Amino acid sequence: MHIFKFPFSMLPLLLLSIFIGRAQADQACQLLVFNQYCLGGDIVQLASQRPEFIHQQREGERFALIYPAGREKDYVMAYRGRIYKVLRKFEPSTSIRYREWRDLLTKRYGLPQEQSRFPAQATGLAAKINAIQHGEGRALLSWNPAASAWHVELGWTGEMGLHLAYILTRQAMEQSGSGGAD
Repeated sequence: MHIFKFPFSMLPLLLLSIFIGRAQADQACQLLVFNQYCLGGDIVQLASQRPEFIHQQREGERFALIYPAGREKDYVMAYRGRIYKVLRKFEPSTSIRYREWRDLLTKRYGLPQEQSRFPAQATGLAAKINAIQHGEGRALLSWNPAASAWHVELGWTGEMGLHLAYILTRQAMEQSGSGGAD
């Protein structure tokens, strides 16, 4: 039996090379979203590592994968191969869940920017929910953590229902060489 003797003087060099390799591999990752998706990461690599997506769609330089997440669905969107947006769609969409997520995100990121739009006559909660359900209004809050390459949006629309999105900034997309991705 051959016993390999490892020279311990090489251990710091080995650990440094592992760390540098991991840092280079994760360099494009701006934020790990839902402990699964890497903002700024490669969508082709994601598809090969997690092939259980339920739908994919390509339109020009844009590519999207949809993954099951229990009752929810995760939409992972990329432009020129780089993931720029991860959105989780919640079921069911209710005002209670909207407020719970709003409060949780406010505790984590501070006060949001209000970007909701409703018809002038939709002043009460019931009227706003009705406007959302009929596609006439939308609830939208945005958090922009200081010095981050991403921002967070909590929305509720007739089309998408209740959803939470992590989105790379245009500047971060340009720095990664992917250009803008509105």
